[in-house]
Amino acid sequence: MERDEARKRIEELSEELAYHNYRYYVLDSPVISDEQYDAMLVELEQLEEQFPEFRRPDSPTQRIGAEPSEQFATVEHAVPMLSLDKSFDEDELIEFDRRLKRHLRIDETEPIAYVCELKIDGLAVSLLYQDGVLVQGATRGDGRRGEDITANLRTIRSVPLRLQGDPPPVIEVRGEVYLPIREFERINAERAAADEPLFANPRNCAAGSVRQLDPSITASRRLDIFCYGTGRVEGVRFASHSEELELLRTLGCKVNPNVESVASIEEARAYCLGWVDRRGELEYAVDGVVVKADLVALQEQAGSTSHGPRWATAYKFAAVEAETVVRDIEVTVARTGQLTPVAVMEPVFVDGSTVSRAILHNEDEVARKDVRIGDHVIIRKAGDVIPEVVRSLPERRTGDEQPFSMPANCPVCGTEVERAEGEAATRCPNLNCPARRLSLLLHWGGRQAMDIDGLGDSLAAQLLDRGLVDRPEDLYRLTVEQVEGLERMARKSAQNLIAAIEASKGRGLERLIFALGIMHVGRTAAARLTEHFSSLRGIASASAEELQQVPDIGPKIAQSIISYFARPENAELPERLEALGIDTRRHEPEADAGTALAGLTFVFTGALEQMTRPRAEKIVVNLGGRATSSVSRNTDYVVAGPGAGSKLEKARELGVAVLTEEEFLAMVGGAGGS
Repeated sequence: MERDEARKRIEELSEELAYHNYRYYVLDSPVISDEQYDAMLVELEQLEEQFPEFRRPDSPTQRIGAEPSEQFATVEHAVPMLSLDKSFDEDELIEFDRRLKRHLRIDETEPIAYVCELKIDGLAVSLLYQDGVLVQGATRGDGRRGEDITANLRTIRSVPLRLQGDPPPVIEVRGEVYLPIREFERINAERAAADEPLFANPRNCAAGSVRQLDPSITASRRLDIFCYGTGRVEGVRFASHSEELELLRTLGCKVNPNVESVASIEEARAYCLGWVDRRGELEYAVDGVVVKADLVALQEQAGSTSHGPRWATAYKFAAVEAETVVRDIEVTVARTGQLTPVAVMEPVFVDGSTVSRAILHNEDEVARKDVRIGDHVIIRKAGDVIPEVVRSLPERRTGDEQPFSMPANCPVCGTEVERAEGEAATRCPNLNCPARRLSLLLHWGGRQAMDIDGLGDSLAAQLLDRGLVDRPEDLYRLTVEQVEGLERMARKSAQNLIAAIEASKGRGLERLIFALGIMHVGRTAAARLTEHFSSLRGIASASAEELQQVPDIGPKIAQSIISYFARPENAELPERLEALGIDTRRHEPEADAGTALAGLTFVFTGALEQMTRPRAEKIVVNLGGRATSSVSRNTDYVVAGPGAGSKLEKARELGVAVLTEEEFLAMVGGAGGS
């Protein structure tokens, strides 16, 4: 692959994976399969290895998970909750064993004892006990910071509020919260009777249940937990993981009964293969097996990368496939005007849920897979919210099947659609298309944008249909009296919505930029623009050259921003938003203000242990310095953490000063402590 092509592909993959990472970990609403995500991540890792100069500071390969939601207080994990490397088949499982032995300098013929545990398809949590009493519960979050969900976890009956026996003075128990399949079916039956949207699978329901602001909702869901290990522990040392699990059992923690200690990787392999067909016997969803080196001494010797421990792997079960029939191919319209074909299929039960729809992405994808209306198709699903159409079965055709073609006109507003040269997307150019307006309104009120609690599909549609709202800014002109007249909106609900809209005015510049829904401007671009410009007015008036000086903002994004603010309806948008009381300016934290790093340029590489990379870069900017993603002769300092690679080597070649994270924090006077 040529350099320019590699750079573009790395940018595409980084943006797409960041989006899907957000959908999976923050929204609990993935739109692609785990296998599709893993394939993209592997491709990105390989490209970054080949072209390290194009690795972005915010690359998905440099992080563990997604940022925690701001609905709950943040919890710092004393011991990071790292992710696991994955093994997708028997060969990769055997290679994991060989790789571990090479790292430990153990002869390849010498067996390593492992512990095999079913990989529960739920939500990883941390339970902190002091003197045997539960004092805090948190989500995994990004691995270093999670969300405080103590009140919700207390409602799970299998979570001990007080440990049994003689517990250590401090122990952090880690486990996987899950929803039994029977309970999942009960909840969905109730939601169907109430004409509410159904949960797609048990994991999705469990994650949404644990992260409810109202603990009574969590309590009504009858969640369960399996505990699988510990984080911070005081006063106790384990010789093996088996010993660790046994302690958890004696303390009254629920440990999965199917855990098995094995003497070698061959026995671990047999355990994994034995559960491939047996997983349907379980009353809960599993998507693989976790294989861990048993001896703690080996674990400590092996250590971890910035991503996860070298001494463990997650053997992933292959996705489940099923055959069904495509009854129709519908076309939906997104806020950007993009038309997306969706296969409407004969309902089929597969891997824990009934599937009837699958996104086909674009016209080229439909043609590539040769999917026709009336076709028998193979769909693949592995605990995902939306399945994948793998292939059609042309040998099953009768001659009555109908090829699909993208409509010439928008299916919602009738406007002639457009497809730009070199792009796969077909779009409706009508900015007043009802589907675009509804999608934009929902995007504006979404959790990662202006976070307006209560602004759901039904309410948003009513606001538009009744002419109460035309553009998102009109939300800030609504009154309680207008809202309480809508369907299912009593006085209290109307008051709550208006309060949520009022609270959204102070979300900040970064969220506001993302909420605008500018084509190609996602969360990463919004963050970069916020770092560079002090206000929305500044962005709206910037030239293409000025915009392209911002890291990660190329010609395509710059032109999209310029085109957005050039539209007549957006010409005075910053001023209108300000008049409505919406905060359109960037605010720097006063504690970090200063000029201690004025004129100095920093590059961060490798894993940071005490803060996120965006936080470190913000400290530099707030103290008058500059943070860049590439090392040059103009770089003053490179801050290198574990896993630092080509940037560290280049710094040494150029004679650039290299700092550890601790040295950097000492230089900035502890500014990273907040």
